Amino acid sequence: MTTSQSDHAGHRVNRGDHRPQTLLLLGASGDLADRLLLPGLGRLVASGPSARSNLTLLGSGADDWADERWRRRVADAFATAGATGPRVKELVRTTRYLPADVTKEKDLRRLLSNCHDQLVIFFALPPAITAQAAAALTRIGLPPGTRLMLEKPFGTDAVSARSLNEVLARLVPEEQVYRIDHFLGKSTVMNILGLRFANRIFEPMLSSAHVACVDIVFDETLGLAGRAGYYDGAGALIDMVQSHLLQVLALIAMDAPPTLAARDLRGRKAQVLRATRVWADDPATWSRRGRYAAGEINGKRLSGYADEPGVDPSRGTETFAEVVLCVDTWRWAGVPFRLRTGKGLAARRKEAVVTFKQPPRVPSGLIGYDQPDRLRIGFGPDRLGLDVNINGPGNPLELGQAHLVADFGPGGLPPYGEVLRGAFDGDPTLSVRGDTAEDCWQIIEPVLDCWRAGAVPLREYPAGSWGPEDSLLTPVPGVETED
Repeated sequence: MTTSQSDHAGHRVNRGDHRPQTLLLLGASGDLADRLLLPGLGRLVASGPSARSNLTLLGSGADDWADERWRRRVADAFATAGATGPRVKELVRTTRYLPADVTKEKDLRRLLSNCHDQLVIFFALPPAITAQAAAALTRIGLPPGTRLMLEKPFGTDAVSARSLNEVLARLVPEEQVYRIDHFLGKSTVMNILGLRFANRIFEPMLSSAHVACVDIVFDETLGLAGRAGYYDGAGALIDMVQSHLLQVLALIAMDAPPTLAARDLRGRKAQVLRATRVWADDPATWSRRGRYAAGEINGKRLSGYADEPGVDPSRGTETFAEVVLCVDTWRWAGVPFRLRTGKGLAARRKEAVVTFKQPPRVPSGLIGYDQPDRLRIGFGPDRLGLDVNINGPGNPLELGQAHLVADFGPGGLPPYGEVLRGAFDGDPTLSVRGDTAEDCWQIIEPVLDCWRAGAVPLREYPAGSWGPEDSLLTPVPGVETED
């Protein structure tokens, strides 16, 4: 079955491609490969089908490493993921590393000459370098059937994303491009589909008739954690909202697809994102930004963002971003979707919360009603929660809120293992389609323009606090957070 047929399948299938494959990892000496991609690959190889024994790994980066140093990095990354077994050992033994400047045709030709079999190229590179490398490859050409994996952010704005899409279209068909958002590899995020479309209890309630608002939150206690090289040029809005949180919004707001095949699922997501914009088209009123100052989190001192190594304070990079969006569809018109992310905050909170409207009337005589019903989908820990009002112990007329919780349990693979498996198997279901990558930029560009014009001030907040004082979202009573 060819990759283009994946959009026409009745369900997701594991093609179990038994041809030998080569994964060419560009940016192999970088932080992304070490922290996320290699551990995910190790788990996939350790748990995957026998076809993974036909996989060859070739790393390339700007650093002048010897093969032995690269093999130690791969082995260490696999060990952190608990990846063991004969296939893992063989992959470590045979992997090689080639230093290269991937923006130069000469170096790219040398890399491609060392790749055999069916080729998968992962661009673990900054957006600007990815664009230059892709443009250079158009002048060289790629082996037939090559699949391309690109790490977010995809471009730096809508214009650059569209330009990169045009370059990629000259290299391979769209079905062979895998724009990676590892949030889509999280088992909990994919569980949104099962929760919504396999349960008659919730789905009829998810509309403007019953929902007051939807919050999608990704708060972290961590600070910059040594990522200044990437983060200071991106910021919270681009790093998290433009990619991850908009993908979650699409899954929550989309209509039921006929199947989970790539064409059906990605088509439904695209419909939602095309209908999404800033609330009242007024980003000055409906967005916030902030940057953490020095403070204390869980007894540990955290330096202010502006004082972190590698940070240019004059850039005004935000570590906290909020934006309120509307989804102008029949189902969701009039319901605010509030997206929030921040670093250096008081507690970890990673969840989507659907807050239901209050009942038309609570009968006289019942007392204590002060919190609406809420449906919670947690991304860390992976958990489903339902907050409902019931009669509590003691006075039978007094209402209290009960918190019902069910654990989803971890998925079989880490997120990067899932997205790598999709590319190896020729299944683009978990990747971002080209048009939706552009749509996500178009949604947040009015906010970016507003911020650059100074219409929304950059508020400082102490590390260990809940964020800027004028935040649009406040901590919700009963929310379970992690320290």
